[in-house]
Amino acid sequence: MSFTAELSQLMAAVLGREPTLNEMILIPMVPLFVAGYLVEWSSFRLNSGGWGTAQGKPFYLREVIANFSLGTAYYASSAIMNILYVAAVFAFVWEHRIHTIPISFGTVILAFFVQEFCYYCYHRTSHRVRWFWTQHVSHHSGEIMNMSTAARQSILNGIVGTWIFYAPAVFIGFNPDLILGLLGANLAFQWFVHTESVGKLHHWIEWWINTPSNHRVHHGRNSAYIDKNYGGVIMLYDHLFGTYQIEHEKVRYGIRQQIKSHNFLVLNVHEFIDMLRDVAAPGRFNERLKHIWKPPEWTRADHNPIHTWPVKGEHPSAQKPKDTF
Repeated sequence: MSFTAELSQLMAAVLGREPTLNEMILIPMVPLFVAGYLVEWSSFRLNSGGWGTAQGKPFYLREVIANFSLGTAYYASSAIMNILYVAAVFAFVWEHRIHTIPISFGTVILAFFVQEFCYYCYHRTSHRVRWFWTQHVSHHSGEIMNMSTAARQSILNGIVGTWIFYAPAVFIGFNPDLILGLLGANLAFQWFVHTESVGKLHHWIEWWINTPSNHRVHHGRNSAYIDKNYGGVIMLYDHLFGTYQIEHEKVRYGIRQQIKSHNFLVLNVHEFIDMLRDVAAPGRFNERLKHIWKPPEWTRADHNPIHTWPVKGEHPSAQKPKDTF
């Protein structure tokens, strides 16, 4: 029996079902993720002589614990959502596909660029549509940057429907295991770009690839960095759609309305609850509903945005409001 078959059999015994290719890639990578983090932390400690125990340091302990807590819950919730309905959704779409694209070297390359486009659309929408921002905000609310920051994921992914961005690729004929497997590889790659330990690389590499420098920009709340660099592995679509930005000033991490909490549950649901409370607040019904699909910073007249938990807001001059995708 091959190693892949043995791994699949072992994971099936643990999950109680056959693992998806996405899970076959991401779950076995966890030890490598942790190893990468430990190497990064050890390098920082040797060079600085400290643990990074003060807030704002790259390895602030409370935030690292919150990061790994969010990551663990994300894995568990994703498995549950797959069992409940996500796997069935992709099976349904595949059953009703308009074509069958055979798997070959050439179509795998094509599928990579299709998946990257789907990811770009998801990622950009999750910043510009509040419904999807409610699940992505936990990833951006971290105020430090190290590999554990990549673990800041949400238990709301399946609930808000992030899968919808990849269903079209399956509908046109790409095998769902292939698309979701490539997505798993995409996410695994991104673990290693969440770091301050790697500076800028050659400009040609920076132009094409999602490097640590490019991704630090994406996590910045600096005015020039907001809503930039959405690419997963490559920066092609950022160049095509005008969202590419080089790192040219020190990055300030976090979000414009910074949640001041390290509580696992608060980090997962604060934006979702605030959105629902904004919708429920008095006002014209059609205006209230706009809180769902407008950008996160959008506000309506005669309504003060609701924050269930304390936040620290940016000065208005640091914001760059816009209503379009």
